[in-house]
Amino acid sequence: MAKPPRAPRPKLQTPRAPARRLLGLGGLGVAAAAYVGVDYLRHLSPAWHGRLQPALWAVLALAAAARAPFYRHWSAELRAALPFLGSIAFMLAAFLCEAISVRFVSAVMGLHWHRTAAPLPDTGQWLLLSLNEKLPQSVVDLLRAHVITLHHYLMLFIMLGFSVLFDCIKAPGLGIATRYMFTMAIGRVLRTITFIATILPSARPWCAVARYQIPQHPHPWAQKYYVPYASDSNAIRRVITQDMAYAAVQAYPDEYKPDWGRMSFLVDILRPTPGEGPSWYHLLKKASGGCNDLMYSGHMLVAVLTAMAWTEAYGGWISVAIWLLVLHSAQREVRERHHYSVDCVAAIYVGVLLWRMTGFIWSARDLARARRLAKLEEVQSRLVHAAKDSDIDEIRGLLKEVELSGQERQGFSQRAILAFAAGTIIFTLSCVLIAFTATSDG
Repeated sequence: MAKPPRAPRPKLQTPRAPARRLLGLGGLGVAAAAYVGVDYLRHLSPAWHGRLQPALWAVLALAAAARAPFYRHWSAELRAALPFLGSIAFMLAAFLCEAISVRFVSAVMGLHWHRTAAPLPDTGQWLLLSLNEKLPQSVVDLLRAHVITLHHYLMLFIMLGFSVLFDCIKAPGLGIATRYMFTMAIGRVLRTITFIATILPSARPWCAVARYQIPQHPHPWAQKYYVPYASDSNAIRRVITQDMAYAAVQAYPDEYKPDWGRMSFLVDILRPTPGEGPSWYHLLKKASGGCNDLMYSGHMLVAVLTAMAWTEAYGGWISVAIWLLVLHSAQREVRERHHYSVDCVAAIYVGVLLWRMTGFIWSARDLARARRLAKLEEVQSRLVHAAKDSDIDEIRGLLKEVELSGQERQGFSQRAILAFAAGTIIFTLSCVLIAFTATSDG
């Protein structure tokens, strides 16, 4: 009795390797390195910087615009648009919360405290000062150089997101952007909770006097619950024993209370003065980075999230280079006393852990392949039966189902996809252009 022919082994078509083959000597890595290098020319040769930077931006913008009509994943981008907008709203809300809190911790103790509070002892600062005495001057100059700053990390991430047009990273590009902004918003919320919990003195004691017009005296809350117990060890021991604020409050000037209408509840938090503008919004615009030590560093959080995004989505030598730049930024934050060492260390591990926790939003893992494998496992018994029955048509049909399960669902008209593609490219490039022309550092 003749044996039935053996069923053909199912072959899953793996997606073609993306254009990240350019990693070696060209492609996205070289574009990123060129961007950082050309921008650093502003310190070495402003004339060449003025010539090369517009040319580089023009080349990158034209390349993205020329590639956009041939991009194959606009339907996936359209599906990711709503989560993307939601992450923007969440991030803006987190920034608003943070700005209010920054103003509060800067104003609550008053200018006199800022003048007299000594910076905390920082062994990282001591180490860097010691290395300055031992390392060659060229190395010290390199460590001091402003090679990369906050807006560079943001722009590097924008370049990474746009590289999806060239299949350098996994689509959708709005997916990784959603993950980046959602993770940053979570990091900002956690940072706000951290620095508002315990008020730390700035590593730059002159900051508050130069930046703010806050009252000289402490906030009424600090007058009652902190000042009487700030330095007297007997008073501290007694308040611990009684667990109750017992000391009499000294006489201080009355607080200025403008009428902000529905936002008047912010007066006690922001502590305005007559010369700081007519509304709460003017105060928040001046909050900037604050004049206390804000645990942990927001600049370093952005840097770490950018490095994590590049490492997962693209990899290669450029990701190693970005991590080296992150370490360079960390030591410069400490060296220039924008932060204590603990702020930078905490920002690094918080950023890494938060990025790992938000992989459910976007991941570099090939989900299409996973869906095909799951579908193959689902139809495996039917495939075996079809092979035993020598039903070639059934086998072909099942394999077709497996292949289709890994393809993107369309669900949108071609006109809607084209309109979304054009709007996305124009809007994003306009935002980048406005950010770098209307501000000093993006």
